[in-house]
Amino acid sequence: MLKRVAVTGMAGLSPIGCDWPQVAERLKNKSTGIKFMQDWDKYQGLNTRLGGPVDFTRPEHYSRKQVRGMGRVALMATRATELALGDAGLLHDECLKSGQMGIAYGSSSGSPDAIAEFGNMLINHATGGLNATSYIRMMSHTAPVNISLFFGINGRVYTTSSACTSGSQGIGYGYEAIKFGLQKLMVAGGAEELSAIQAAVFDTLFATSLRNESPDKSPRPFDRDRDGLVIGEGAATLILEELEHALARGAHIHAELVGFGSNSDGLHVTQPNSDSMQVAMRLALQDAGLDASAIGYISAHGTATGHGDVAESHATAAVFGDKTPISALKSFTGHTLGACGALEAWAAINMMNEGWFHATANLDNIDPECARLDYIKADVRKLDCGYVMSNNFAFGGINTSLIFKRWDG
Repeated sequence: MLKRVAVTGMAGLSPIGCDWPQVAERLKNKSTGIKFMQDWDKYQGLNTRLGGPVDFTRPEHYSRKQVRGMGRVALMATRATELALGDAGLLHDECLKSGQMGIAYGSSSGSPDAIAEFGNMLINHATGGLNATSYIRMMSHTAPVNISLFFGINGRVYTTSSACTSGSQGIGYGYEAIKFGLQKLMVAGGAEELSAIQAAVFDTLFATSLRNESPDKSPRPFDRDRDGLVIGEGAATLILEELEHALARGAHIHAELVGFGSNSDGLHVTQPNSDSMQVAMRLALQDAGLDASAIGYISAHGTATGHGDVAESHATAAVFGDKTPISALKSFTGHTLGACGALEAWAAINMMNEGWFHATANLDNIDPECARLDYIKADVRKLDCGYVMSNNFAFGGINTSLIFKRWDG
């Protein structure tokens, strides 16, 4: 018998705030978190200077021993998880160490500083910069492993290191682990730390924004005058729980996760494919047993790149037509890579419960090459909807779609 999956805890760290009231205020005021990254001046050949940093430092109650194997990405993931477990009323619950709780969490990579330590070895033929934690901080599964160690969680671990779908795949695979009876609870989400390395990946593809003198004007998803993406950082965690288990302990339920679709293009590493994106959305609708008309709002991937925006908009139009409201959180946070799917799901659930949805910042003139959709442009849109969809599309042609249902008790 398939299990229903509730979201009983949520938390996020983002360039526009580290709790929901902060984030909501910035969204309503259309105040983005994009900054000029002066420290990047030292990198010869790097064109962009725009980034979305998080105002975050190590919490005082984290001891040095607890964090010695953590780079910034793992530290943010752990803190977001601590807040989410607290929100769920499970922070010190015996279920963490019972084997009933697992982890599905991802990032594009480990901490760049640790990667550089190994790069120094290859370049200078010396291991002098390495230490006992270098690999732990570098490894692609540094976030879920450190979460497991910090809280003593000993169920199964899924590492979802799939670039821009790392967070949404984490949520999707956590959902499936509960749905099919493999775990009763899952820590799910994603994280990423801001680095010039991440910016350089897209800079070499001529895909970064060069509005270095006006950070508040970029990125511009779906806009005619966009000039590329901006890299950000952050972390977000959802606590997923078997619905019967949540109800039995009297948990507050933020939403029910009812649909997940994921596939791959199998065509090109960096060029998005509209047809495959459509399939991912339809798979999520099929999993949820819903018609497209049931979805009241779509959280777009919305990277502010030409190929990406056009492909995504036409895929969305093919599934939904032009009547479903849509907006892009990356216009506020930049592209937070492994964190974006989780941050966007967190925001979408909160907005669904509060009956409003943010506009896309800097969307002044819709690109005529983008499909006609109901883009939320100027101001917050008040909406009463029972279902929201959150979509992400990654390098490697990996596509994900999540559907959340408002919990009405």
